[in-house]
Amino acid sequence: MSPRRKARRPELAAGRPRLLSDEVEARLVAASRTGVAVELAAEMAGISRRTFLAWMARGRAEAEARDAGEDADQGEDEYVALYEKVRTARATAATRAMANIRRVADGGIVTKVTTRKFRDPETGQIVEETTEDRTAPDWRADAWYLERQHREHYGKDATLAVEITGLGGAVLQNEQAVDLSALAERLNESLFAVEYPPELEAGGVIDAEIVDP
Repeated sequence: MSPRRKARRPELAAGRPRLLSDEVEARLVAASRTGVAVELAAEMAGISRRTFLAWMARGRAEAEARDAGEDADQGEDEYVALYEKVRTARATAATRAMANIRRVADGGIVTKVTTRKFRDPETGQIVEETTEDRTAPDWRADAWYLERQHREHYGKDATLAVEITGLGGAVLQNEQAVDLSALAERLNESLFAVEYPPELEAGGVIDAEIVDP
């Protein structure tokens, strides 16, 4: 038997009320799909956090043993199934959250749609115009991602390695602490100035007569 596998405890033997029912599994998977903490997922399913983690540990141990080529322990099938379903559910939640972070970082999310009609001063025809308000790119979403996924380079205590190549080809390296928040703020101001020139922010309609719909 693989050292990763643990012998079943006596209290889990046949005859004890079965906790891992189909309903409990469905609740655990559904809660995990939302991305909530393990403790909350367990509470949603009506079990303890310790029990949930124990089930996941059993499923993982059996799954790894099978991947290593060992004979499957059929008695662990339900725990392997739970482990795999919960892993997929939590990965789905993380992917969805990451997609939302990217949308906020990139901007362009429609927040308001306005439709109005006015008379064209040249043709006299009634023209319908639709405008959309969209969110601006938000550097803080990118900063959040970098700080957590690449902590060694972009964490709060990170240092910036600056390489300067001289005329002779020599490379000088200098490490200095960087205020990433201030740097990101300056970058954001520069990007906003390019993306949204001040003269275009005022908007407005020239020589247009507003009429009732």
